[in-house]
Amino acid sequence: MKKWEAILLSIIIFSGCKKPYNPPAITAPGTYLVVEGAIDAGSDSTIITISRTVKLSSTSAANPVQHAIVTVESDQNAVYPLNETAKGRYVAAGLDLDNTRKYRLSIKTTNNEQYYSNYESVLNSPPIDSLYYTIATNGINIYTNTHDPANTVKYYRWDYQETWIYHSAFNSYFYSNGDTVLIRPANNQVYTCWGSDTSSNVLLASTFNLTNDVADNNPIAFVASTSYKLEIEYSILVKQYALTSDAYNFWLNLKKNTEQLGSIFDAQPSQINGNIYCQTNPAEPVIGYISVGSVSSQRIFIRSQQLPGWAAADPYSECALDTELYAVYPYRNDSTYVINEVNITINYNSGDFSKNLGGPLIPVGAIGGSLYQPIAGFSAATPICVDCTLRGTNVEPNFWK
Repeated sequence: MKKWEAILLSIIIFSGCKKPYNPPAITAPGTYLVVEGAIDAGSDSTIITISRTVKLSSTSAANPVQHAIVTVESDQNAVYPLNETAKGRYVAAGLDLDNTRKYRLSIKTTNNEQYYSNYESVLNSPPIDSLYYTIATNGINIYTNTHDPANTVKYYRWDYQETWIYHSAFNSYFYSNGDTVLIRPANNQVYTCWGSDTSSNVLLASTFNLTNDVADNNPIAFVASTSYKLEIEYSILVKQYALTSDAYNFWLNLKKNTEQLGSIFDAQPSQINGNIYCQTNPAEPVIGYISVGSVSSQRIFIRSQQLPGWAAADPYSECALDTELYAVYPYRNDSTYVINEVNITINYNSGDFSKNLGGPLIPVGAIGGSLYQPIAGFSAATPICVDCTLRGTNVEPNFWK
């Protein structure tokens, strides 16, 4: 019997004898601490995110650890506190650490559980030589090049943050405060917004088996030609971390456990051993690896004019304008009539308007109106078609060109 025939026969046999299996990791009542981030030894901020795992059956996807005491400690007892800036997010401004010392992370939770990472030496990332993209038939591929002249790093990790500009389906020149339609001020525009996203995959490279510490053509991200991210302008900020061999093995194991499972030929799940432990309960597993070192970064911008004439998938394909007319509106033949657009009253609950779409609407433009006749109503659409802040922010990022 050939190898593939044997494998196929095994699949057929075992698929007929299925039995539910609930491993301890799913049914266990406890949760595991998850620590994400790195200690930045340079002028950039140190950002640590602390959470606890949730059961697969849980309706909540996040379980941040709040109000913990988080510090960076040196092997000479210097202490650098981190402040909680959001739920489970702890930040310290540039620490500018002494590269000759070792450092660890300390976490003390509100229930007096004490966690430490191992002391780690400072390992600084060399600069990113270049961050660039290539155009494929179905999108763009983004890559980095880097090298370490000292030939000491050998292991690298990257993550990134994407930002893009987009428009809503309709530009709204008016807004409602609940019962009155007002002219929309310039500082409250909801037509142009910026969206953002962060990397979700583990991006690694090793030059251990190379004579020179050169890592070229490292794949970072792919953006499809149909993505709305490329419709106007897109930017990506890539951060590069230098890793020890232990840190590299941790991230490689994490990558195998989270990204390379699903078929009978993939690696089997295995325990992920980091460098963080619970001092008050040594048997408690902790997930995470805290490295120490300065991070290098680079950003590029890509405008739609630099790309082929791709057509992005339209997120507003179901959007349409409707007319919201006054059921009864005042009329004057007086040639001196002056339209006061700012104070036109619309009470959505009183029947002043005929509602063709139903549900909440945002006024877009005025209908009618002249020197002799007041406005008859407004064009309007549902909020998701008008208000771009429902998918991002209308505050321009400070790095945007």
